[in-house]
Amino acid sequence: MLGVRCAAVPVEFLSDEQARAFGRFTGIPTREDLDRFAFLDDADLELISRRRSDYSKLGYGLQLVTVRWLGTFLPDPLDVPVAVLDYVASQIGVADASCVKRYTERRPTRFEHQAEIVTLDGWREFGAAQADLKSWIDDRAWTTGDGPKVLFDGAVAWLRERRVLLPGVTTLARLVAQVREETAQRLYDTLAGQLTGKQARLLDQLLEVPAGERVSLLEGWRRGPTRTSGTALVRALQRAEEVAAMGVGELDLVAVPWRRVADLARYGMAAKAPLLRRHPRARRLATLLATVRWLESRTVDDALELFDVVLTTELLARAERESSKEKLRRYPRIACRCRRYGTRSTTSSRAMNCALPLTE
Repeated sequence: MLGVRCAAVPVEFLSDEQARAFGRFTGIPTREDLDRFAFLDDADLELISRRRSDYSKLGYGLQLVTVRWLGTFLPDPLDVPVAVLDYVASQIGVADASCVKRYTERRPTRFEHQAEIVTLDGWREFGAAQADLKSWIDDRAWTTGDGPKVLFDGAVAWLRERRVLLPGVTTLARLVAQVREETAQRLYDTLAGQLTGKQARLLDQLLEVPAGERVSLLEGWRRGPTRTSGTALVRALQRAEEVAAMGVGELDLVAVPWRRVADLARYGMAAKAPLLRRHPRARRLATLLATVRWLESRTVDDALELFDVVLTTELLARAERESSKEKLRRYPRIACRCRRYGTRSTTSSRAMNCALPLTE
C-alpha cells in the first residue's frame, strides 16, 4: 500500500497498482477515447508542422495528446499505447510511425517541447491551483461525505478539466486525505456544538450498561420490538417516549447537510458501544446525536406498525371470536347441531359456518 503519511493523516487508500497507474495510460484505448482525447485540430496540426523531421513532429504530437489525455507528461514520452501512436501518426501524415524512436535521442528536445506546449496550450503548474482545488475538495467532502478514493479521482478530473498539470501521486493523496480529515472534524465539531452540557451527558450515558442489564440503553433502542403483543406495544411506546425525552429533535441542524447526518446515523446504528466510547469526544457526541435524531422517527414508525399488527391480529380477531360466540349463544339449537358434528365453537371460522341457517 501507499504508506505515506501527512501530519498523522493516513493516505493508504490507494493500492500500489492504483498508485502506479496514476498519470499513465492503462488498458487499450477505445475508438471513442481516441476521438475524444487524441484528435488534433487545425491549430494543432499547424503547430506540429513547424517541426522539421517526421520523428520530431510525431514526438511533439504525442506529448501534446498525452498531457491533454492524462493531465501530465510521461517520463518516457514514447510510453504510449500503439493505438495512440498510430492514431496520431495518421493525423500528422507520418507513414512510418516507428521513426518516433529517434525522438528521445536528444534529451533536451522533449523538455523544450513540453515547455512550449505548457505555454501555448494554457497549462498551469499545480501550485497555482492548489488553493482552489483544496476548496473544491472541502466543499465536495462536506456535502457528500465521499470516501478518499472518490475524492481523489474527482480531484484528478478537476485538474485535467482546468488544464492544471498533475502533481506527484503522493502529493495529491496527502492533500485529499488532509482536507477530508479536516472536513470530518468540522462536521463533528458543528454537531457536537449544538448540544447543551446536559444533553451531552445524557448521550454519553446511552453507551453505559445499566445495573441489572446486559446491553447499553442505545443497544436496546436500536433493537426495537421483536414480538407482536400488547405488552410489546406498550414497550414500543415507552421506547419512543424515552428517545423523544432526549430533546435532540429540537436542535437546529440546518448548517449540516442531511446526507452527512444520515451517514453518521447509519454508522451509529451499526457500531458497537465500546467502539463508540473510544472515539474522540466531538466525533462520539456527533454520532450519538445523529443516531438519536434518526431513532426519533424510527421508534415512532415501529410503534405505529406494531399497533397496526396488534390491532389486526389480536383485537379484530378477538372481536370476531366474541361475535361468533354471541351468535351461538343466541341460537342454542345451532350450537347443539355444531356440537353434534364436532364443531368447536371456539374456532372463529367454523363457528361462523355453524351460525349459517340450517335446513331440517
